[in-house]
Amino acid sequence: MKISSYVLVLFCFFFGSCKLMHTDRSVPDNKELGRLLDSYYNDRMKYLPLEATQNGDPRYNDLLPADFTDSYMDSLRGFFGGYLRQILLFDRDRLNANDQISYDIFLREMKIYLEGLDLHVTINVVTMPNVQYMPFNQFEGTPLFLGQMGSGSGIQPFKTVQDYRNWILRAGKFQAWADSAIVYFRKGLANGYILPRCLVEKMIPQMQNMAQPDLMKSLFYTPINNMPDSFPAADKAQITFDLSKVIAVSLIPSYKKLADFLQNEYLPKSRSSIGFDALPQGKKLYNFLIRYWTTTDKSGEEIYQTGLSEVKRIRDEMEETKAKTGFTGSLPAFFEFMKTDARFMPYRTPSDVIHAFQEIQKTIDPNLKNLFGHVPKMKFEIRQTEAFRAASASAEYNQGDPSGSRPGIFYVPILDATKFNTTSGMESLFLHEAIPGHHYQMSIQLEDTLLPKFRRFGWYGAYGEGWALYSESLGKELGLYTDPYQYSGALGDEIHRAIRLVVDVAMHEKNMTREQAIHYMMENEAISEQGATAEIERYIGNPAQALSYKTGAMVIRELRTRFTQELGDRFNIASYHDEVLKDGCMPLDVFESKMETWEMTQ
Repeated sequence: MKISSYVLVLFCFFFGSCKLMHTDRSVPDNKELGRLLDSYYNDRMKYLPLEATQNGDPRYNDLLPADFTDSYMDSLRGFFGGYLRQILLFDRDRLNANDQISYDIFLREMKIYLEGLDLHVTINVVTMPNVQYMPFNQFEGTPLFLGQMGSGSGIQPFKTVQDYRNWILRAGKFQAWADSAIVYFRKGLANGYILPRCLVEKMIPQMQNMAQPDLMKSLFYTPINNMPDSFPAADKAQITFDLSKVIAVSLIPSYKKLADFLQNEYLPKSRSSIGFDALPQGKKLYNFLIRYWTTTDKSGEEIYQTGLSEVKRIRDEMEETKAKTGFTGSLPAFFEFMKTDARFMPYRTPSDVIHAFQEIQKTIDPNLKNLFGHVPKMKFEIRQTEAFRAASASAEYNQGDPSGSRPGIFYVPILDATKFNTTSGMESLFLHEAIPGHHYQMSIQLEDTLLPKFRRFGWYGAYGEGWALYSESLGKELGLYTDPYQYSGALGDEIHRAIRLVVDVAMHEKNMTREQAIHYMMENEAISEQGATAEIERYIGNPAQALSYKTGAMVIRELRTRFTQELGDRFNIASYHDEVLKDGCMPLDVFESKMETWEMTQ
């Protein structure tokens, strides 16, 4: 039985045991706190320059630190520790509601980052946290991200002569980054922090492909081919010379060196085990990553049991949806039918696939006003994922630039358009990665210039991915899921996130093998072996990140259900969604307190 928020407020007032937001709107913003938060954001950009570039801040576009080295992590420890001491000087109870949100987010951020550093976890929200002795893997890391930037399709700008000069300087630093990575990979081999063999086998061809020896065919040469006509001839010539030299002298040799190292030295010593429990402090490290990604104190076992329960619930709904199609075989047979029947693979070219996603956007456009009062101004595009990373990439959203110079981009990997399956959950995928999922959430947050910058550009997976997964559940309200096969695909996407709760925990805490995890995934959803393998290896390389989706979505859905019941006719779904998105990304405990305060004002 749920306790009414009004009763909860009285309970907290008398017993002082609940953490609620300050509701006195007469309390002004604390200017001293504001200065501290601004100072923190500006200092953070110096330490994490890729994050600055992603945020549209060009000041550090020429930097590429090896942020996993002992010396760099020591500097981060001093940075976060210093700001932790400063935030504790403020009396939270004397702050207004918005400042309390900032205080709570900031305090948690400083503590979790410091805890991560003590566990040898590097802090990087752009390329994801990694253990310092495993600087990158087949799914995430600077070498792959650098390729995306250097091709001109990523966050690195190539609009001005200075942009090109910044990139030439940044790319020139990759040689030192790669050399440092090899040093720390070797330290990992010596102290037991070693990547699984199945991941290393994927990394080697990635590095080899990036080391394309023909300069003109290198993806890093693309910005030269696309140089603006407005550049003076002398600048064009100098840029062509300097960037060609960097590609030939720094980038290609560094990627080849990484490929050779991984092939000849690292692969033979890579581990056959896959779980983090095989690493030094592995259980403690995995528990930390659970808390980092879910922003909760849930245990692995609790998450695992939730996953089992959700898999069963969604399978039951899948059976009901299957019956509506007239298919009489088993659920696994239905999965196989959807994966292989030619009617579900109508496309011939990548443009056909992109056009199909554009049609989904046209369908939902007129219905969005029923669910949202506030929509972002940020432009939006759908693009095919670049070939160099498509084989190991999932569909994804890259946030736009706050200035409007770079739109929000929904990337779709299309290896073979003739095999792109319509029942793979295209509608739910668009709702999640694009509109109203990541594009709405990230853009509304970026466009709110009144937020402190550390919140305006902040990211918490449980909230951000939770919102995106919750957005998938809005399909019927937005005019989608009218076809039972498409709805089956949407249920497939939902069960996919529930399966993650099971296999992620099982691989890292319960000795589930890679093969068992792949089999479990294929048994419970319509996914190919290739797709299941890529997903499972993603969870092997980035533990606990995949737990955040379902955890956050369930909180947002549970609050909606609860408020609908408690508010009755006073509940407005557009107002609810606007409030969910209004204050940007935050840990789930802060989010729940904020939403309870909102309910009291309705």
